[in-house]
Amino acid sequence: MLLRYFYDEKLAQASYMVGCQMTGEAIVIDPARNIEPYLQEAKKEGMNIVATAETHIHADFVSGSLELAKRTGSKAYLSDESDASWKYAFAKEIDAQLVKEGDTFKIGNVTLEVMHTPGHTPEHISFLLYDRNQTQPMGIFTGDFVFVGDIGRPDLLEEAAGVKGTTAIGAEQMFDSLKKFMALPDFVQVWPGHGAGSACGKALGAIPTSTVGYEKATNWALQMTDKDAFIKELTTDQPEPPNYFAMMKKVNKEGIQETTDIARPEVVGSDRLDTLVEETQVVDTRKGEDFANGHVPGTVNIPYNNKFVSWAGWLVNFDKDITVIASAENVDQVQTDLQSIGLDRLRFIVPVEELDASLLTETYTDVTAEEAIEAAEKGDVFVLDVRNATEWNASHYEKAERILLGKLARDHEGLPTDQTIAVHCASGVRSRMAASILQSLGYKDIHNILGGYGAMKTVLNAQQIK
Repeated sequence: MLLRYFYDEKLAQASYMVGCQMTGEAIVIDPARNIEPYLQEAKKEGMNIVATAETHIHADFVSGSLELAKRTGSKAYLSDESDASWKYAFAKEIDAQLVKEGDTFKIGNVTLEVMHTPGHTPEHISFLLYDRNQTQPMGIFTGDFVFVGDIGRPDLLEEAAGVKGTTAIGAEQMFDSLKKFMALPDFVQVWPGHGAGSACGKALGAIPTSTVGYEKATNWALQMTDKDAFIKELTTDQPEPPNYFAMMKKVNKEGIQETTDIARPEVVGSDRLDTLVEETQVVDTRKGEDFANGHVPGTVNIPYNNKFVSWAGWLVNFDKDITVIASAENVDQVQTDLQSIGLDRLRFIVPVEELDASLLTETYTDVTAEEAIEAAEKGDVFVLDVRNATEWNASHYEKAERILLGKLARDHEGLPTDQTIAVHCASGVRSRMAASILQSLGYKDIHNILGGYGAMKTVLNAQQIK
């Protein structure tokens, strides 16, 4: 048997290829939209991808099952659990087999058994893996059910997709699903769908795999026996879900166009930027410090690093054309990254190497925490905290107001237009993006607080000592 692990660090998303080396057949579990790595691995190993399988309708990335099925003719094994609201509408377009609890299917000499594990979503299933004629499973693909050190959150349908009343139901279902998991032999390997950094849980571990026995011994959720206490813990302090999660539920249920049908963005000169700012949303991917020292008015700063995709999902509008200022060598990767969460309307790339310095006419000011607090105490600045609710509730500056960075473009209307706005996050990374958003919205007098709340807290603590 062949088992291969694929991991997208930008989305903290894991997928797997399982193959039977005797028959040369393979299946991909929870494929990402970019299917090229699976095709390349299959070719290298002499495998033919004959199937894909989905644990659930994903909320945090575009699934590649539809594209794999269309481009390779593979069969898709999709959940038939839950009600009509959670059925795969795109199943009729491909060779799909709908599966339920207890169903099995074979890939060569490898057998996969379906286990219904609702909680994260109603239709969620996991796949137990048996090699050859084994009577005990060697592993389980848990998707967003059980992670290393954590479990899937039950509130995304309500918080991101707006399906009211589903959080409590999902938490109860998760409590019961975990009983099935704990009944498995301790030696069964656990192959989850996400790692640390994913917003699908609140405390995911950084190691890629685990075992049932290890999770029983260390996973907080498997230590709790009181159902009410479990539900309270599971539904408290979950991170706010990114804006794009609601869109992902839609496209992963209904389907989305193949990436091969999407045109490559046009590479244009910076002389087009004045027009593009008016006609498209322009994302500048330079480092925040460089953006602060000079940028094109109306552009938004999302640095091109491992957090680029998730912040693009928060800050970029799905319904508007996109222009990106980026290094010429990253053109193809930027498009692939945006497509991974369904941002398919990338129309133009302006190479950062050719950016005309004379166009970078707007700046914002960096200030120290001490300077910001002194000005705030005098009433000279309005302090804006863009951290999440959990961070805010743990500790915050009493004169600050909070608007989550990802909601800033929507919820900015109450901000003062006649006062300097000093913005901060925890350390200074998110606040730079917030500064760019504020300026793009017309708030021009912006200060960024260096070191964020960490630096501010040091100053405040020192003042109390005095």
